[in-house]
Amino acid sequence: MSEAQEQYKYTNRLINETSPYLLQHAHNPVDWYPWGEEALQKARQEDKPILLSVGYSACHWCHVMERESFENEATAQLLNRYFVAIKVDREERPDIDVIYMQAVQALTQQGGWPMTVFLTPDGRPFYGGTYFPPDDRNYGRGQVMPSFSRVLLSMADAYANRRQDVEKQATQFADYLNQRSNTPLRRMNIHPMETASPEMLSSASQALASEFDAQWGGFGNAPKFPNTMSLELLLRIHLHRLHGEITTSPQIAELEMVEVSLQHMANGGIYDHLGGGFHRYSVDAEWLVPHFEKMLYDNALLSRVYLHAYLVTGNLFYRRIAEETLDYVVREMTSPEGGFYSTQDADSEGEEGKFFTWTPQEIKQALPPDDAELFMRYYDVTQRGNFEGKNILHVQSPNTQVSEEVLQESLRRSRDVLFRVREQRIKPGRDEKILTSWNGLMLRSFAEAARYLKRADYLQVAVRNASCLLSELRRDGRLLRTYKDGRASLHGYLADYTFLADGLLALYEASFDPRWFVEARALMDGAITLFADEQNAGFFDTGSDHEALISRPKDIMDNALPAGNSVACDVLLRLAAFSGEPSYRQHADAYLQPLAEIMIQHPQAFAHALGALDFAISGSKEIAVIGTARAEDTHALLEVVNSQYLPNSVLACGAPDDTQSRAAIALLADRPLKDDKPTVYVCQNFACQAPVTTAEELESLL
Repeated sequence: MSEAQEQYKYTNRLINETSPYLLQHAHNPVDWYPWGEEALQKARQEDKPILLSVGYSACHWCHVMERESFENEATAQLLNRYFVAIKVDREERPDIDVIYMQAVQALTQQGGWPMTVFLTPDGRPFYGGTYFPPDDRNYGRGQVMPSFSRVLLSMADAYANRRQDVEKQATQFADYLNQRSNTPLRRMNIHPMETASPEMLSSASQALASEFDAQWGGFGNAPKFPNTMSLELLLRIHLHRLHGEITTSPQIAELEMVEVSLQHMANGGIYDHLGGGFHRYSVDAEWLVPHFEKMLYDNALLSRVYLHAYLVTGNLFYRRIAEETLDYVVREMTSPEGGFYSTQDADSEGEEGKFFTWTPQEIKQALPPDDAELFMRYYDVTQRGNFEGKNILHVQSPNTQVSEEVLQESLRRSRDVLFRVREQRIKPGRDEKILTSWNGLMLRSFAEAARYLKRADYLQVAVRNASCLLSELRRDGRLLRTYKDGRASLHGYLADYTFLADGLLALYEASFDPRWFVEARALMDGAITLFADEQNAGFFDTGSDHEALISRPKDIMDNALPAGNSVACDVLLRLAAFSGEPSYRQHADAYLQPLAEIMIQHPQAFAHALGALDFAISGSKEIAVIGTARAEDTHALLEVVNSQYLPNSVLACGAPDDTQSRAAIALLADRPLKDDKPTVYVCQNFACQAPVTTAEELESLL
């Protein structure tokens, strides 16, 4: 039997799915089911426990466990005999992922992927973990990780012969999960919204400073994640301090924490110096050795924080990193329809990082001697290497004894050449499903870059993306979660609605096409109907029309992505400023006020939510520009606004005769021209300044 025939010897039900992660397992000897009624009914009818395996396409250890266990016929026989095996793509089904991850974390005090959970036929977890090896592994000090087959046999025995213990554990987990999703938000009322001030954010700054790595940037020790939302929060606090709204002395200056972090990340191995874009995280504290997969959401959030840092500091280095990251997404991660793909794998040719690493011989072969020497010294390429005998490029910045101009021109030439050489290699796999929420994040980043950097090409990318999402991922008015190969499926979650609305509002502020504002508002109105927790405030992650699960998840903490609730509050506050509709503000306040104190104490877990809280307590600057956006005199006024970082502001623009915009956006209504010139109205805290018509007057107002 040939290698190809051996590979496709088996075919299971995952062959009918569109998720690349599920399709990767479609030829395992395991009799996999996708999550759904067919699998659950089989478990009930045959009284078998469920083995739930959750992962994602770019997950290195997911691939390892597949090779070691799921492709092993003996292990597959155990699975098929004693369990109903269900495979889930966590990126398609974040509801399944978050419910059972909570159980695994409660049981083991840690989590991650692949996630392995054992369930009763009705879906209650009774045991779980993450990666299990094919053989018992002794880690010293009496710590032994049992083999996957040993765990399977143990769980099968427990279900068959100790059912009472299994039922007791499953009931306890189910009660715990329900309690987490239904706990009322405590109304602390320590800082009522009407008396709160930006000064309270200084406590969040101090908490972040206590975790800050002053040498390498970032927070905590290895492994180290970019933590973009904390950096965004620090930029906000820096602005308040700059304007005298925070007076307490900082432990470490907020802008210093941001800049040290951004510079070390962009100079480290976590950044792709040839192709642009960031890898997922660093396994060390120095940002040198990354986990090599590239995630769309990371690059959306990172490009945005570098863009904002450029606006605050004027440092062109931050602009370059933002643009290179967005250019990578255009080149590598954009579908013909305009949607953005999800991930690129860490592995190529079965080896982690192979695509991205270099030997001195490869560089010398590709470059002229002088360029090769400068390149290797600058990016610390050595014979010994820094990763499994090869080199991850990172900036060493040695004394090169050439002028900065000569150095930079040489490096530019070398990067171009080596990028073309690298393009001839076998590329890492790419997960080409289009996820609505992740696309919403990247949509906002492109829209903001188009607006602040005057990049018409980025605006075109953003418009194509928004058009794709609204046409391909909506059915009968209901937003859907995922799209691939012409098929959209799964009801959208809270994050899909709120992230896309967030991106559409940013696109409106970049283009002033009222269509995008109308669509954003309609999405948030739909989100309130589908997801609002009217009893306890905030929003559930799943809609009222979602399938019944053992609990209805309600995520309130920001993690690698902002929580759907955090983004909902931010979007609702912005909609309230645009529309004057008080109910939007009321929904946001009802969620933020009870949590304010706990958020300030734990800023890394609530960084994006704290940005919304800042918006709520600081009061938004509502900027209405009456004039034709493309006219030179109107453009000069918009340039004043767009040259600054104003996170607590909304911007609307419409011509005097633009009845569509004035009807859609209350902020533009009843605003006449002054002296027949383009006019700007700036309001804050329910009070408006006198309208102005010159850039100088507007500059002084802002």
